[in-house]
Amino acid sequence: MKRILIMLLSFLICFPMVKADDLKLAEKAKSAILVEASTGKILFEKNADEKLHPASMTKMMSMLLIIEAIENGVIKWDQIVTVSENASSMGGSQILLETGEKMSVRDLFKGVAIASGNDAVVALAETVAGSVNNFVSMMNNRAKELGLTNTNFKNPHGLDDANHYSSSRDMMLIARELVKHEEVLKYTKIYEDYLRENTDRKIWLVNTNRLVRFYDGVDGLKTGYTEDAGYCMTATASKDGMRVIAVVMGEETSKIRNQEVSEMLDYAFAQYKVINVLKNKNSLGKYRVENGKEEYVQVIPIGDTNLVKKKSEKDGNYSYDIKVNSLKAPLKVGDKVGTLTVKEDENNIMTLKLTVNKDVEKANFIDLFLRNVKDMVIGNMSLN
Repeated sequence: MKRILIMLLSFLICFPMVKADDLKLAEKAKSAILVEASTGKILFEKNADEKLHPASMTKMMSMLLIIEAIENGVIKWDQIVTVSENASSMGGSQILLETGEKMSVRDLFKGVAIASGNDAVVALAETVAGSVNNFVSMMNNRAKELGLTNTNFKNPHGLDDANHYSSSRDMMLIARELVKHEEVLKYTKIYEDYLRENTDRKIWLVNTNRLVRFYDGVDGLKTGYTEDAGYCMTATASKDGMRVIAVVMGEETSKIRNQEVSEMLDYAFAQYKVINVLKNKNSLGKYRVENGKEEYVQVIPIGDTNLVKKKSEKDGNYSYDIKVNSLKAPLKVGDKVGTLTVKEDENNIMTLKLTVNKDVEKANFIDLFLRNVKDMVIGNMSLN
């Protein structure tokens, strides 16, 4: 027995057990971060707040503003854009736009999402905001709204500028907002496509993010490279109901960048899982609205009711407490009307704000009169 113990101790000294938390990730990156997208839980980070050049990862913010403009009706997917001289003169990665050329918003967006076209993103920026300067102001305002603290944009494409910078954490926060728009992922996951397919100026688009093809589950988001920035990437992948986002900045080569991002994704999917403790958002019940055009409304949580846990951890027993304020019309989706507290084995682990699932207008005199008549009729029928 003593010999066995001595041999075992010798083995552990020579080959110590490696815990998942001790894994070395993104060792060659200047900065990196890995998160679960729905909760924002950080699984790994390294110099995540260091200000660095983001290169073409900048286009994530541009794509966010463009998709929001489309969803808000400011521009349309099939709208035809006439390319300006400013857009066609852009250097770096491009889709070879010519001054005066006409192309749809959809095809220009493909040029940004797949081929990282600087000319395409400038053409869209001018379409959304009227000018590049106006668009850059929108980018910085949106950055403030998202709570980015180490970001300043000087252009929509990411070509180096001394005062154009961001951080891994801020890039991740943009990515978390961007993946909420599933339409974007339809384009960022395309590995190859064509523009001007039936013309003599046909161009083959190949995704700058090779992981879209070579890593199962990756469907975005954006690569980047300049001499000052080095090789950068924000990648997102979804498996088994969990979406993760990995960011690396300042890598030495594209090969190292792809390898280190792949290792970060491997780690996330091997070690973690997502548990949704409230599968049906509409299961919290209906509540009466005082003076509402509609008498009852459902309340729902603001945000996901997901938990991220190590796969090695045992699941607990989950329950929740609901506190809803007195509801009085008018109400709008997003208004805070109460709180949802989630418990695991009687321990509070999450508190979310509650809102209504639809807008409720204030009832007028006729609405209230008809409701009272209806209540009286129903009451009399019950007595009979």
